[in-house]
This record gives sequence, C-alpha cells and structure tokens, in this order.
Amino acid sequence: MPVQLNMSHPILSPPKKQHQHGDYSQSEVTLANRNNGTLLETLQYDVTPIGAHYLLNHFDVPYVDGTSDWQISISGEVNRSLTTTLDELVKQATQQDLTRTRRVTLECAGNGRANLKPRWPSQPWQVEAVGTSDWLGMPLKNLLQQASLSDRAQEVVFYGADKGIDGGNIHHFARSLSIKDAMHEDVMLVWQMNGQLLLPQHGYPLRLIVPGWYGMASVKWLNKIEVIDHAFTGHQQTGTYVYRTNSDDNGTPVTTIRVKSLLIPPGIPDWSSRKRLVQPGLVALTGRAWSGSGVPIVKVEWCCDDQWHTASLETSDNKYAWSKWAADWQATVGKHTLSCRATDAEGKTQPLTPPWDIAGFGNNAVQQVEVWCEEF
Repeated sequence: MPVQLNMSHPILSPPKKQHQHGDYSQSEVTLANRNNGTLLETLQYDVTPIGAHYLLNHFDVPYVDGTSDWQISISGEVNRSLTTTLDELVKQATQQDLTRTRRVTLECAGNGRANLKPRWPSQPWQVEAVGTSDWLGMPLKNLLQQASLSDRAQEVVFYGADKGIDGGNIHHFARSLSIKDAMHEDVMLVWQMNGQLLLPQHGYPLRLIVPGWYGMASVKWLNKIEVIDHAFTGHQQTGTYVYRTNSDDNGTPVTTIRVKSLLIPPGIPDWSSRKRLVQPGLVALTGRAWSGSGVPIVKVEWCCDDQWHTASLETSDNKYAWSKWAADWQATVGKHTLSCRATDAEGKTQPLTPPWDIAGFGNNAVQQVEVWCEEF
C-alpha cells in the first residue's frame, strides 16, 4: 500500500507545484533527458522502430536477470489465488493457443503538455509521445478466468516492480481497471514487442497493454494483480491522471485516447530549432492519425496558412493502430504554417486550441509546423 509520510521534507513533503511560464526548469530538463519521444520522421513506418518508440518511466527501471524466476501473482477477490512464473505462463499460452499479436498505438496522456500556457511542471512533451508496436502476449481474461473472480470483485489492480515517490507518496506504480474493462478480449499480458523480448525500459519481462487507452494504463514490469471489492485509490489512479480544470475540481479519470493526428515535418531541419526549409514546388505531405477505444479515423484535413484541404486516408486493418494520410502541397516562397486535424467515426475532431487541463493531460489540439520555402 502507498505510504504517506507527513513531515517537513523536500521529497516526502514537497512544496505545492505551480504552473510555469518561459524557459524549462532544471527538473523538466532532467525528466526530458530520461524520457524520449518518437522521432517524427519515423512516422513513415507503420510500426515504430523499437528505439524510436516514445518512452515514459516514472521511477527507476527495475533490473531483471532473466525470465525464469519472474513471477506474476493474482490474489484478493478470487476463488483461486494463483502464482506462476513467466516461463510457465508463456508455455501455457503456447500450448493452449492463447498467444496473440496486436498492433497498438500508445500515446502518453501528457503528450502536448509543453504546448499549454502556462504549463504544468512535469515531463515537457510537445507532440512526440506516441508510437505503434506489434505486441505479442495473451489475453488477460484467460488468467483472470483461471483465478475465478468472486461475486464481490469490482476492480482489478495491476502493480509494477518499479517503486518511487510522487507527490510525497512512496508506492509501486499501480493502476486499476473495472472488471468489464479488464475482461475485454483485447487487453493483454505482453512479453514481446516487434518480434523480440521487451527491452528493460519498455517493461521487460512482462507488461500490460490496454489498447485504446493512454499509456499510463499499460503497467510495466507487471508482477502482481489484485482483485478488490472497492474503487482503487492509489496515487497513479486518483492523485494524478485525472482531468481537472481548476484546483477545486474533483476531476474525471483519464482513460481512452482522444482523436489526434501528426504531420511529418517536410523538408530539412535547422539543427537546434527544428524549423523546416523546403524548396518551392510540389511537396509531399504525410502523417498519421488515431483515436481511442478502437474507433477508426474517417477524415484527415491539412492546412496551409489557414486554408483547409482534405487529405487522402489509408484505412487500417488494425483497429487500435494509427492510419496513414497523405497530401500534395504546392509550396511557394515565403514563411508558412502547416497543420493537420483528424475526425473519427464518432464525429470527434481535433480542436484548434488546446483543451485546458491543470496537469496538461489529453491535449489533442492540432499540431503547427513552421516552414520556410525558398531556393537553396
């Protein structure tokens, strides 16, 4: 259980956070050095190369020396408590033909936080906290069915081996799902990413994947599952990852991904500012679009200097993976601003301005790319 220590201490009783303006703080730079975003040029790939997939880890990456001793336990409101090694789990899944590969786009709930003004002091994502991988594992529901949930079961809590302090609370990273969500056939226990074992920073040797949800739900280094008869109130469930518009707002839990799209910046970049330079003439534009809960993208538009146009859209056979879009731009000499916006099958469209949230969660406003066009 999380431990709350009330004392005058810079870590265990930290000062209240304040929104910030201007330059990034030293702590934000430190977080940015630990957690990397996707290289936008790699949006060309249907599946993000592992080394380019975005990464957010709250605490230290646990050291794991092989899979033979790694155990996963299920306890609490079950009729049959279980403890199994990962090797046993993989063997069982293989023998019973339970292994599945799902292509899933994951996005950090804080993606776009740095584009809010003022911004919340945390990982300073701009637009790059997203990636798509082929995840191999087994449906979580099969393991839950083996444990046989009791009639009192309300939520399933997932604990990672990573431990640290957030908001003065000492805890293992943990998140919960309702019984209905946990038993969804597409929620998976995963041990491979793009055809190879998980890398340490991506949750080796076992993690959860909750398709269509923001990445905080897909707990890494998973070693404990607890079924409970009440709502989970762990720090990562109620102390953060909650939409709030002001300090008095009780908040709404962050769950599924909001509709979003990205444009691969065209031309060539300036080294430090990443501003773009293109030649006059026909310029091919392309990018990706996605939404949550397996809802497909039905339209992508692109914009140059406030003029919107419809892009061509490739449909995806993988309901939880992004779709590719493309367009041709007749670039003329001068400075331009390019944008794109997606609409999903539920009629949800990206906003032009960021939706306000105290902690900077769920910012799905349209991306803006400055481009200079001239002969070079």
